[in-house]
Amino acid sequence: MNDRPQAAHSATPAPAALSTDPHQRYGKPDGGWRASLYAVIFESDTRTGRAFDLALIGAILLSVLTVVMTSIAPVAREHGTLLWAAEWLFTILFSIEYIARILCVKRPDRYARSFFGVIDLLSVLPSYVSLFIPGSHVLLDVRILRLLRIFRILKLTLYIQEYSMLAEALLASRRKILVFLSVVFLIVFLLGTVMYVVEGPGNGYTSIPTAVYWAISTMTTVGFGDLVPKTDIGRAIASFMMLLGWGILAVPTGIISSEITHQRGLSARLCTRCTAGGHEAGARFCKSCGEALP
Repeated sequence: MNDRPQAAHSATPAPAALSTDPHQRYGKPDGGWRASLYAVIFESDTRTGRAFDLALIGAILLSVLTVVMTSIAPVAREHGTLLWAAEWLFTILFSIEYIARILCVKRPDRYARSFFGVIDLLSVLPSYVSLFIPGSHVLLDVRILRLLRIFRILKLTLYIQEYSMLAEALLASRRKILVFLSVVFLIVFLLGTVMYVVEGPGNGYTSIPTAVYWAISTMTTVGFGDLVPKTDIGRAIASFMMLLGWGILAVPTGIISSEITHQRGLSARLCTRCTAGGHEAGARFCKSCGEALP
């Protein structure tokens, strides 16, 4: 069980900024037109909210299709004006949507810095930049990232919870994953250097970076075939790296699975003072501020 914190400086900050719940992260207005607009944009459990999300998904798909058609030279030559008008229509619509999202939340700065906030901005910014810098319209392909919003409209609670749990597990285990990746980098760097010495430029290993590239493609079991060892020692090293690659794949899986299991054991109760979550199942007090939990 949690006890009250012994000192204020030992308390961890409330995770509201990292929460995947828009109510907690961005803040829902108490009333008025902003609350009504919030319900339409951020909540899909109402008829208007579901219709808005469906219309948004359709607009995203059509806008991506417009960008794809623009990249086809014969289509662009024949329907260039229509495609240009359609692109600016979608740009204006998405600009209005972005402004509406900023206006209807209590913490607009937090939304603007979030992943989806940045994607929303990047989806319209290239069109305006293209007015001054020719060729920047290629950046419009970033709109396809907005299709991640389909998780909201599907409203499959089970999948949304698992998606949030996976994100929290990755965030909590980021240090372990970083250490694991550093160890992998050391292995491929050392073995790549050994292969450069063993095989040499005569067999295509012209430099240490080239040999490290081969080591990465071999350890990940990709094996493009553009570089292959010719000596017996080189083949033995390659065989060892292939087997090592299969074993390494299990390490991050175990780290993330362990963290997900831990997340499942945490209570869903939120602190009434600081809205912090992630408390142990038997906790009586908030781990952030020491307030008694409901």
